[in-house]
Amino acid sequence: RVRYDATLADWTFTCKMVSEIVERKEKQMKPSTKDQIKGELHELKGKVKEKAGKITDNPKLTAEGQDENLLGKVQKKAGQVEKVIEK
Repeated sequence: RVRYDATLADWTFTCKMVSEIVERKEKQMKPSTKDQIKGELHELKGKVKEKAGKITDNPKLTAEGQDENLLGKVQKKAGQVEKVIEK
């Protein structure tokens, strides 16, 4: 269990670092690209939370992960639609 906690902390740290990089590069990106990347990050965070909730038998964390994963899919799809409209 301790090993898993360290892995979850690593994933959380990685997600935060990627978010910071995206925020710095946002000025150079089109809005559709930003939405797609942010959506993928939400999906990743959601999957990690969901798995952590299942492993630790925490239904609240599992539900949070499922919600965040769904939010990410919606945001990513919105970015794809925006990209088509931009053309």
